[in-house]
Amino acid sequence: MKDLLQIALMAALGAGGAGLLGWAAVRWLRRRSFALALFCVAVVTVLAVTSGTVAVAQAMFLSGHDLGVVITVLCMASVVSLVTAALLGRQVVTGSRALTAAARTVGSDTGFTAPDRPLGRELAQLSQELAATSARLAESRSREKALESSRRELVAWISHDLRTPLAGLRAMAEALEDGVAEHPDRYLQRIRTEVERLTGMVDDLFELSRIQAGALCLSLSRVSVYDLVDDALAGAYPLARQRGVRLEGQWVAAEPVEVDSREITRVLGNLLVNAIRATPADGVVAVSARREADEVVLAVTDGCGGIPEQDLPRVFETGWRAGTARTPRPADPWGRREGPEGGDTGAGLGLAIVRGIVEAHAGRAWVRNVVGGCCFEIALPVAPA
Repeated sequence: MKDLLQIALMAALGAGGAGLLGWAAVRWLRRRSFALALFCVAVVTVLAVTSGTVAVAQAMFLSGHDLGVVITVLCMASVVSLVTAALLGRQVVTGSRALTAAARTVGSDTGFTAPDRPLGRELAQLSQELAATSARLAESRSREKALESSRRELVAWISHDLRTPLAGLRAMAEALEDGVAEHPDRYLQRIRTEVERLTGMVDDLFELSRIQAGALCLSLSRVSVYDLVDDALAGAYPLARQRGVRLEGQWVAAEPVEVDSREITRVLGNLLVNAIRATPADGVVAVSARREADEVVLAVTDGCGGIPEQDLPRVFETGWRAGTARTPRPADPWGRREGPEGGDTGAGLGLAIVRGIVEAHAGRAWVRNVVGGCCFEIALPVAPA
């Protein structure tokens, strides 16, 4: 037993000395190649085994022949271990370099290109994360381009929509100022109408900016969908009667929702006004509400003739305007045209506000074509029992 303790002590001293040297070498190599550090670990292991074995062999007073045999076996084992460590380090470095080259493609136009050589489990997982990151970057860049394009279109359209009424206001003001207006009262009434139109456009811009900035404050209360639809229909009835459009709200379920009544009434009002203006005379605009799982779906169906399929994904974008499929609106005697989807302003803000308000209520908004027109639908969560 005493001999075993002495042997263990001598082996520990020999291996400990090699371990101290290895620890210093690893710290010195911590900023260098991983393959070199891996090879250093293998060298330290070989030195620890060799030094401990040689120390014990000398203490055992082995013959020269036996000591040579032990040293020869250790040398062969050390060579194999070091060669294996070098090959393993080279494999890791090659895979790392291939992954580094592939990482340069993250966020590129072509997307992430994974290495075509087999990688270890950790490097393969890193490659998958890089691919997912590249996909998210591409999606984010696509959204950014779409938003930038939408902003540019919105600025151009609003500039155009502001230029026309401002020019009309200036002409009418000059006519009144010079005393050449044949019907001053009519001019004053028209000026008031244009000012209200511009005020509505500015209010829509302000509301949209609040929604996009996340500053929309909601005052939630438990209400029935039936009451919301009834209020919206009552508000849209005068315009429908003026246009000769019939409003229908027969299939409305009295489901409870927890929403801001004022904002959701505005959503339904925007959808109804757009539907009425897009529907020809003697047409029908129908409102319905139904329960689907944990949501209440409200639908407004018009007789606009439909929206081109390629435009459906863009309907709720800021600044979007209807294409040629919408029924054209003739200009009024003062040369003004009404926007088919954005109300009188024509700036294409109404549906963007609709989507923003609905999403602020944790809901969804979408549109689909139906026979003779299209159907705008919003889904709101059902109020908890």
